[in-house]
Amino acid sequence: QVQLVESGGGLVQAGGSVRLSCAASGSVFRFNTMGWYRQAPGKQRELVAVITNGGSTNYADSVKGRFTISRDNDKNAVYLQMNSLKPDDTAVYYCQLESRGGGYWGQGPQVAVSS
Repeated sequence: QVQLVESGGGLVQAGGSVRLSCAASGSVFRFNTMGWYRQAPGKQRELVAVITNGGSTNYADSVKGRFTISRDNDKNAVYLQMNSLKPDDTAVYYCQLESRGGGYWGQGPQVAVSS
């Protein structure tokens, strides 16, 4: 089993920044992909950004140039730096880990962006 513990989030004004962190513990396979997804009220969960243990990244078009995903393999941690936030970025942000051992989700910190 893998546990994902997230931190960060909260209320921020449009144009502001927030940093999310997620640390994995338990039976974490070395080769994995970690990432962030989000779900806004009344909408489906969508990919925000993912990063492999080798550092390859993929971003949703809506966040390219504003968000940066990074990770620390030694700590089994992934981070999401979110800049130039918009009200449309308001959502619950879920950390996700995918490996041959399975897929796991965090509880999801809320990010609310006021206009």
